[in-house]
Amino acid sequence: MQPIKKLPARDRILTTAHDLFYRNGIRATGIDRIIAESGVAKVTFYRHFPSKNDLIRAFLEYRHQRWISWFKGALERHGQDVHAIVPALAEWFHSEQFRGCAFINSVGELANELPEVCEITRHHKQQMVQVLSEFVPPSTQRDDLLNALAVAIDGAIIHAQYDTTPEEALKAVDHIIAALMQ
Repeated sequence: MQPIKKLPARDRILTTAHDLFYRNGIRATGIDRIIAESGVAKVTFYRHFPSKNDLIRAFLEYRHQRWISWFKGALERHGQDVHAIVPALAEWFHSEQFRGCAFINSVGELANELPEVCEITRHHKQQMVQVLSEFVPPSTQRDDLLNALAVAIDGAIIHAQYDTTPEEALKAVDHIIAALMQ
């Protein structure tokens, strides 16, 4: 990735917003801070994002693309089967940048004020299930298994956010996968 100062203005704004929204929360991050840290003029910011809600939607789309790409790559790096889920999650949970699921966090922050965040989150989670479907063998219960895996992953993400170590969450997902794949 090229240094932020060399990116076009829109990309600088979006990259800055991504980092701040994910690290500090959407409500806690003001437009003025994003403008200052991205190094753009206020007029430039509003030309690209007429409202904070426009920026939030762009942030979630950007986050979706980045996370899904990472998730696919992590599953491939860790074995290209359902058992790759735990080491892939461990990789994410142990990273310094881990702050939980940006989509779950956004629903918690904004579902009442910006209901479309729920639809964006549903789309993201459906894509996550689609990625997982490449690693779950066909069966009559495949859809149920995929949904159970998705719920287990979401639960582990939340658990890893508040616990001092993600090991218990990872261990639980491993047990769930073993039980589901019998």
